[in-house]
Amino acid sequence: MLEFLPLEVRQGLEAARRRDLRARSRLRVHVDDAVYPVLRSWPGGFALEAEHAPHLRGLVDLYDGTRHLMQCLIVASSVEGGEVICDFKRATPITDRAALDYLRDANAPVAYLPKA
Repeated sequence: MLEFLPLEVRQGLEAARRRDLRARSRLRVHVDDAVYPVLRSWPGGFALEAEHAPHLRGLVDLYDGTRHLMQCLIVASSVEGGEVICDFKRATPITDRAALDYLRDANAPVAYLPKA
């Protein structure tokens, strides 16, 4: 249906779609000091706008607003339809406490009470 529309109208519709995706998404990719908005994401990667984002490769940080979500190791990026498609090999979630080096028992007491 869109192929019957004039070229200017199709380009305007595509620009409006990208603007809408950028406005809805709070996800951002931080690379060194640069910040790029994420248009869409899926379990194995995400898409950035091609005209503003470079071909990324290596370790990047993914944020949701100001909250640091994960570190991603990007292994491949390609340009398709005006988007840079980034596939990552590893995505490490960021936690607010250190990892335990032992298995915590589910029935362990939370605290010990001193003798009275």
